[in-house]
Amino acid sequence: METDTVVPSPHRYARARSGLIEWLRAFWPTPIAADWRERLRVIVGAALGIAVTGLVCHHYGTFGRHYGVFALQVWPWLIAPMGASAVLVFAVPANPLSQPWAVVGGNTVSALVGVACVQLSGTPEWSAALAVGGAVSLMFALRCLHPPAGGTALLVALLGISDPHFVLFPVLTNSVILVAVGMAYNSATRRPYPHRQLPQSAPAGRDPAAADPLDAALDTVLTRYNQVLGISRDDLQTLLADTQLQAYQRKLSGLRCADVMSRNLITVNHATPVQQAWALFREHRIKSLPVVDAAGSIVGIVTPADFLNAAEIHEVDDFNMRLKNLRNWIKRAVQGKPQVVGTIMTRQVRVASAERHLSELIPLFGSTGHHHIPIVGDGGRLVGIITQSDVIAALCETQPALV
Repeated sequence: METDTVVPSPHRYARARSGLIEWLRAFWPTPIAADWRERLRVIVGAALGIAVTGLVCHHYGTFGRHYGVFALQVWPWLIAPMGASAVLVFAVPANPLSQPWAVVGGNTVSALVGVACVQLSGTPEWSAALAVGGAVSLMFALRCLHPPAGGTALLVALLGISDPHFVLFPVLTNSVILVAVGMAYNSATRRPYPHRQLPQSAPAGRDPAAADPLDAALDTVLTRYNQVLGISRDDLQTLLADTQLQAYQRKLSGLRCADVMSRNLITVNHATPVQQAWALFREHRIKSLPVVDAAGSIVGIVTPADFLNAAEIHEVDDFNMRLKNLRNWIKRAVQGKPQVVGTIMTRQVRVASAERHLSELIPLFGSTGHHHIPIVGDGGRLVGIITQSDVIAALCETQPALV
């Protein structure tokens, strides 16, 4: 009797192998984004923090035992979890889990829970489990979550320490001294500590509609994420904003004037009557009229300000009076000796090449008062014009949607 043999597809093996490789890659750590100066700062700080804490507590412990304060207990003057606390305090001083209250409160509360579990539970296995679980629960409630504090609770439970004085020394004493050194050293090396922690959501009474879009989006993402973050909210917001700015600048730097300029131009020549030019302003609601020669090269530009200067009405304060005088001047120019654009235009015109980067023109709009810049191509021929509206539209289109 013949049976059909099922041969696994090679694509199935390829997908399985690819999935295994991706799973294994999760165990490979990514590079730490810190240069040698920052690494040296952390190393020196952690060593200094442990050194000062150890020297002070060793002296205090020796003094206490000598005078009978700790005659019944041979306690360590420096507990092991302080090494982990030092890494957090000096390596990531902005981390919410590294803040002074997290270090002092987390270690102290965990030691208290460990002592209580030793007193209530007879077996070290249950004491250890209850101590760590209870410590984490209480740290959540008191907002002092500190990973090394779990080691403090476990240490107390495994050593079977039931004396509450152990919480004061060495746990509380170690934590306070380490935090004090961290505050001095981090501040001296320009790492604010304690790091101000902004609220996770908008303050009560604040109109949500008035909130910054990035703030609102960040609150929504954090709520959906629903996990303990190893970075403060304000640092996360700063990183997002900086990343958004960098991405925006990269995109903007790739734009050239030819990519955003207005190509449907309305132009006049040197001999165009001023009344006709004024009619073009009113009809098309534009703010400038490039003046070109027969070859299409720009020779000047006309703006409403040129009309006002020609009519000599800039000294009149009332707007309605200015407009009335301007209309009268245009009528006189038509009825009397014909007046053309060439007599009132601005001859000194700032232009830009079509291949010029748009980012180079933004300072001109922001600092020199330019509202429009003609764009020229080969041979100086007018090919377009960039206005403030064109720049704003380009900024909106290139803005990266990170959130």
